[in-house]
Amino acid sequence: MLVIDGKGILAADESTATTGKRFAGIGVDNTEDNRRAYRELLFTAPEMEKYISGVIMYDETIKQVDDDVFLVDLLKSRGVIPGIKVDQGLKDFEGSTVEKITTGLDDLNKRLKEYYSLGARFAKWRAVFSIGDDLPSEKCVKANAEILAKYAKACQDNYIVPIVEPEVLMNGSHTIEQCYDVTVRVLMDVFLELKKENVDLSGMLLKPNMVIGSLEGPETTSGQIAESTLKCLSSVVPTEVPGIVFLSGGQSEEEACENLNAINQLAKNVPWKLTFSYGRALQNSALQTWAGKKENVVRAQKVFVERAKAASLASQGKMI
Repeated sequence: MLVIDGKGILAADESTATTGKRFAGIGVDNTEDNRRAYRELLFTAPEMEKYISGVIMYDETIKQVDDDVFLVDLLKSRGVIPGIKVDQGLKDFEGSTVEKITTGLDDLNKRLKEYYSLGARFAKWRAVFSIGDDLPSEKCVKANAEILAKYAKACQDNYIVPIVEPEVLMNGSHTIEQCYDVTVRVLMDVFLELKKENVDLSGMLLKPNMVIGSLEGPETTSGQIAESTLKCLSSVVPTEVPGIVFLSGGQSEEEACENLNAINQLAKNVPWKLTFSYGRALQNSALQTWAGKKENVVRAQKVFVERAKAASLASQGKMI
């Protein structure tokens, strides 16, 4: 079970280039050995399985071996479900320098079969939408929604649970009201296309942004975020969807947990599990603590598990 009380998903699917940026911030060379060492740190952290139900991996990760043991098998041995990012990144949409379309459909069926054989039982595909003057455009929203639906159907045809991730970005200076309007519009199109492709909504998860103010816009409280997010989801997300696993976007570790906690405290009799699928919001402090040094591994693992526990409590509305 991916959506189970008190557990969420670790997004450890950073590309090699993205990992390089993170490593540069701590002065660590972006080598395969270092990437494997860091991922192993997370996957072997004591008691992480108490708070993490699944891990989204990158192509390199699901194929990595340490001491003759596949990293994917480390997860399975702890009852953690292996997942895989299957989109192949973003490109400009119809000549725009702002709007993006997600790539990777061409050989998706073949790759899904390979990933299943390697142990993956769920997958993730991310589409992004920017808020601005006349943005996102109807064409961009529709094109990405169609691709998300085709991805989800391909996953289910290959016995893999799809996580559908339409992310309305926090970049810019828009208000929470604008985020609400765009998120509703995006999700409406996504579910329209999912139904057209005959995707089994009971066999997928939604990974949306919270309805939240922008990074440069007016500040928003956890209460506002919780109210707007639940209003949005209740108006758009079908009851058949079993779980909603929020992304953290540009939120800090603390904000991502505080806002998830507020959402779950306010949620009453909603039909879906409301939990997390966080990347940086679970990893940032652990990465800084590790700094590429073996002597810091145990301390970094402790920090990671503390963040996972905080997110777990937030997913139950029990954070103090």
